[in-house]
Amino acid sequence: MKKVITIGREFGSGGRELGRKLAERLGIAYYDREIITAIAEKTALSEEYVDRVLERRPTQIYPFSHSGTFYLSFDPHFHLNNSIYAEQTSIIRSMADRSPCVIVGRCADYILKDRDPFRVFVYSDMPHRLARCRENAPENENLTDKELRQKILAVDRDRRKYYRFFTGQNWGDRKDYDLSINTAVGKIDDWVELISLFVEKL
Repeated sequence: MKKVITIGREFGSGGRELGRKLAERLGIAYYDREIITAIAEKTALSEEYVDRVLERRPTQIYPFSHSGTFYLSFDPHFHLNNSIYAEQTSIIRSMADRSPCVIVGRCADYILKDRDPFRVFVYSDMPHRLARCRENAPENENLTDKELRQKILAVDRDRRKYYRFFTGQNWGDRKDYDLSINTAVGKIDDWVELISLFVEKL
């Protein structure tokens, strides 16, 4: 079986759920938010700030918490964003070396390319993404379809820019993945079963 499985995903496609269930099915470690927590602990930054940096192209200025809240000027901000990415790289490599695992997002497919991970990209159509976002996040219930669609597209845009910035590759490009899954077809549990049967033979 492949030691590491990476999951790239469109927002609302069910990629996180698929990754978690796949790890459970295979009996291996699962990393997602745990990466954010580890970075925050090592850098003494707030998890909220780290999370925002890792979801966006690092060319904007954000307030961050580090014994108080303040704004970074141009050079320190850019340096800090790159330091967070470097820390993320170190943590992901350490997790991958520790034991077989599933890692969701965080440019893991690129960071671990020398370890030959099984790279999955999860996508879906907009109606299914809207429904999944409403089902999994109560705060979305008060948004109109138009507002929620804009939110979904904004998250995807930020992920695409961030991924491009650090990898030089196009996020979601099929040539950079071993398997692309459309979760608008079938159920997540069915995809988990199919993928697990496949990767166990690798």
